[in-house]
Amino acid sequence: MIDAGIGRLLIASLHQGIADVAPTRLDFYENWLSPTGMREGRMGLAPLGAVLSFLHREETPDDRRIPAAAGACAASWALADVSPFRLRTIGRLPLAWRTRATLGLARDMVCETITESTVKTRVRRGTGEIVISSPLFEYLREPSFVPMRRYYGAMYAEVLRASGLDADVEVDEVGPTCRLQVTVRGVRPKDASLLEAS
Repeated sequence: MIDAGIGRLLIASLHQGIADVAPTRLDFYENWLSPTGMREGRMGLAPLGAVLSFLHREETPDDRRIPAAAGACAASWALADVSPFRLRTIGRLPLAWRTRATLGLARDMVCETITESTVKTRVRRGTGEIVISSPLFEYLREPSFVPMRRYYGAMYAEVLRASGLDADVEVDEVGPTCRLQVTVRGVRPKDASLLEAS
């Protein structure tokens, strides 16, 4: 399998998700998520595929929750690196523009996880569809990349939450891409928004 430009954000957040949700399984997963790979910020599709395959096949609820925990962690870390000016600007936009700008932030995060990914976003009247295409979905068999769909769903949900938007994200777990359905109902109270606080 080729090196698809898998970034440090993805490797480190998967590692952190395992450590948070199932710490007793961390030694097992470190066979592929090695500390050396995390330091260098490089990982191939084959070891990532192995991690995702095990996460998908595991029967325990903890292993099923790891991708969502990792996706939320990745969003939190990536938001911490966004300039305060950009966050303040997004936090002051009208709802429709704020939604689009927030989804743009999440799109940038997807491209940080696997640089060759593409994201298409359609938003209309508070409802949006995000389609993520990635070498991961092209080179791995379908069961292996189901956890990445949950990862991306949690990442988008966390970015929307942090932006103060009252929104739901549903993951479509069928097909050769990752499809997310986003429904934005409005703006949550200001004290719940990371963007307003920045």
